[in-house]
Amino acid sequence: MRIYLLLPLALLFSCSTVKNSNSNAQNASQLIKDLKELSSDTYQGRKTGTKGAELARSYIVKRFKSIGLKSFASLPNYEQSFSFKDMSGNNVSGKNVVGYIPGKTDEVIVLSGHYDHLGVLDNEIYNGADDNASGIAGLLKIAAHYKKAKPNYTLVFVAFDAGEQGWKGSSAFVAQPPFNLAKIKLNINLDMISHNDKGQLFAAGTYKFPELRKYIVQSNPELRILFGHDNPKQKVDDWTNQSDQGAFDAKNIPWIYFGVEDHKDYHKATDKFENINQPFFINAANAILEIVDNIDRQGALQAVFREKVQMKKQ
Repeated sequence: MRIYLLLPLALLFSCSTVKNSNSNAQNASQLIKDLKELSSDTYQGRKTGTKGAELARSYIVKRFKSIGLKSFASLPNYEQSFSFKDMSGNNVSGKNVVGYIPGKTDEVIVLSGHYDHLGVLDNEIYNGADDNASGIAGLLKIAAHYKKAKPNYTLVFVAFDAGEQGWKGSSAFVAQPPFNLAKIKLNINLDMISHNDKGQLFAAGTYKFPELRKYIVQSNPELRILFGHDNPKQKVDDWTNQSDQGAFDAKNIPWIYFGVEDHKDYHKATDKFENINQPFFINAANAILEIVDNIDRQGALQAVFREKVQMKKQ
């Protein structure tokens, strides 16, 4: 009797395992596809204000639509326009891409990454595979997951423009968000998450808000989450203002920045799709999603926000 009872269970477990395996493989395939596409020569290095950046933006908008993200009424076609002066004093126009998934509460987690890169320098295309096609691909993966699994917090996904121009896109966003800035409880920023040969991914931001640290855990033994690069008192680089999370930090909004340390291809023409570490990238993207889920499911941000208020009173 035991044999007959166990056989259907075994078959059911086998089918479930195959289904999950196929789903994971499809998710990994789309993740790699998005990075490969955005870092191809088609986009000419995605420099702000160029045709390449426009094409990259169109691709991201298309993916937002295919995933099913909502667009704010004040931002037609997901686009938030802004302008700034470059180092030569020229006026430059940029556009962020903004979409969202409503949660069970209107309190917001902003998930972000910049989509621009350096463009073409000395007739060489700087494709920016790790910096930061990888962050945008990771962002799209998280968005696709939560479109199927309704989040507790409202999740706002932002692909920032002009990151390489001094984080102008994120500065424009926090200056004029399409909703009340006070609703933002956390920024999770992804910038360079695909190029590390030691299996090391940094999560910066817990120095200022240590309550977040206990939620930054993940289950893959092949990946190590390291802390640091956020303490101005230490000798190592402080990354607080070295990516788009700096604009949120300036508004005293808690943040986590996921990224790797600089590597041999950083800001070089060799930052190509062929030079990323695909297994690491998949592991990193999965880990970030797992951590986002830890925070969303456990309502972690109430404690963090109380800590933020207490710090302001001191």
